[in-house]
Amino acid sequence: MSLRLGDVAPDFAAESTEGEIRFHEFLGDSWGVLFSHPADFTPVCTTELGAVAKLRDEFVRRNVKVIALSVDGLESHRSWIGDIQETQGTAVNFPIIADHDKKVSSLYDMIHPNSNENFTVRSVFVIGPDKKIKLIITYPASTGRNFDELLRVIDSLQLTANYSVATPANWKQGEDVVVAPAIATADIPSRFPKGHKVIKPYLRITPQPDL
Repeated sequence: MSLRLGDVAPDFAAESTEGEIRFHEFLGDSWGVLFSHPADFTPVCTTELGAVAKLRDEFVRRNVKVIALSVDGLESHRSWIGDIQETQGTAVNFPIIADHDKKVSSLYDMIHPNSNENFTVRSVFVIGPDKKIKLIITYPASTGRNFDELLRVIDSLQLTANYSVATPANWKQGEDVVVAPAIATADIPSRFPKGHKVIKPYLRITPQPDL
């Protein structure tokens, strides 16, 4: 069965490059990013893991724990890490799950037979502290992910989890946001004292409230 937004992220136990992982325990009270790779020693994956490692401080600042997955085994992962460090100029500072039995891949519907029966697609799951899935993105194996965009989405998810706002197209941290439709226009000044602009009755803009 396919997972959907709002579902509880399935818990699992698996071996990883940093020891046994019990997923919900690993996440604790943090946000989480689980992302899969078609296979070890593949070119796009190598650049992706390097990119994520270089963004460690950005994920830590947002209270996000990152964990990767590939259908290869631990020894393969460990050898691959050497290549990543050599070619990308960074240490791999997060665990990589060894999913040779495809248990986790199947649990998260990461194998799409019409794409490839043996390897995972490039799936990304963002999981909130409540262990519910907040975002699902699936890329084809040939397209590397944009992790700056993933950080932008996490910023939006964390902001909108705490305030009655939404973020407009191409929004970035620090820009104006949209007041949620459930808030009456008359109530905006008390809820958002930084001011607001009514463009249409259904489109009300206010400065980002947590800055």
